[in-house]
Amino acid sequence: MRSTFVALTIALAAAGLGAGVNAQMPGAADASRVQAGTYKTDANHTQVVWSVNHLGFSNLYGMFGAKSGTLTVDPKNPAASKVSIEFAVDDMNTSSKQFGTHLRSPDFFDAAKFPTATFVSTSVQASGTSAKIMGNLTVHGVTKPVTLDAKLMGAGANPMSKAQTIGFTATTTIKRSDFGLGMAAPAVSDDVMLHITAAFEKTA
Repeated sequence: MRSTFVALTIALAAAGLGAGVNAQMPGAADASRVQAGTYKTDANHTQVVWSVNHLGFSNLYGMFGAKSGTLTVDPKNPAASKVSIEFAVDDMNTSSKQFGTHLRSPDFFDAAKFPTATFVSTSVQASGTSAKIMGNLTVHGVTKPVTLDAKLMGAGANPMSKAQTIGFTATTTIKRSDFGLGMAAPAVSDDVMLHITAAFEKTA
């Protein structure tokens, strides 16, 4: 059931159906609303959803939640923006307990030894509400360069926390074999789609 929900959420976002709803919400994809400063990750509303093709029969999904992270941004100099974020591999969500247990085992993520994954940006190329964020992704103890195609989802004051908040979505594709996670490839796709949604609250 959970994987069906995740798949539906991604499908709705890809279809752009969220755009009509956002116009009625506190956050809006308007770059002029972004305030310069330092932000911390809103861990309750930040996640990475991954998907792989399983034997050509189904697309499987899983999700990592955020543990911590920071963002520094200056709308007058977006290329100087920096972001780092840590995700909880040892607490991933999957569609079944058995599937999750196998993924956390030494066959794949070896989560007891490598409980987290991290992304640290190295450069940002911004244009309006879109950006390419280059950085280093570390998973399973292996670090590789990746590029995120990111979009501003919304900026503004969160009416619940009262904090100035910035939200982004991003996508990228990685090869799991690059990170030592290539078991059963290519029968199970080596390519992994990552769909990221991240929220940050202003601290300074």
